[in-house]
Amino acid sequence: MFRNTFQSGFLSILYSIGSKPLQIWDKEVEDGHIKRLPDEDIQSNVLEILGSNVSSTFITCPADPAATLGIKLPFLVMIVKNMKKYFSFEVQVLDDKNVRRRFRASNFQSVTRVKPYICTMPLRLDDGWNQVQFNLSDFTRRAYGTNYTETLRVQVHANCRIRRIYFSDRLYSEEELPPEFKLFLPIQRG
Repeated sequence: MFRNTFQSGFLSILYSIGSKPLQIWDKEVEDGHIKRLPDEDIQSNVLEILGSNVSSTFITCPADPAATLGIKLPFLVMIVKNMKKYFSFEVQVLDDKNVRRRFRASNFQSVTRVKPYICTMPLRLDDGWNQVQFNLSDFTRRAYGTNYTETLRVQVHANCRIRRIYFSDRLYSEEELPPEFKLFLPIQRG
């Protein structure tokens, strides 16, 4: 999808305020919902993914199961809200041995497990909004001893609210981020 796109800085694959936030995503909903709604904490529209079972309600990108993202930027950043329910996301990458590996992070797991094609790990979210930064290059090297080549697919499972999902070439400080990539929290009036 993005393989022939010049990639530097930031590459956004989901922005909740955009006209069609799920344009390149596929949706799977069973006993839950995926909808855009206003979030009172950040006073902005966000995408809510809620379901009774994390494995049966999710969004996946790209929408076409035969397509791949082809994103070479090594940092995945997600701005998500902790809904105090089970939540997980999964990233499929290609390494320099041409092997597809998956990384699954969830808030209901307590230990990291590395298997030949999947690495599952715990994810700790603070209350409210979180910026989850995932260094795919580092994880691929540490889990498999190989080098990260590109990201093929991203899946976000219930239960969360999402403001944005993007890739970047490095980690940026809050001051360096473009305004639309920051998570503005409204000023508390006393």
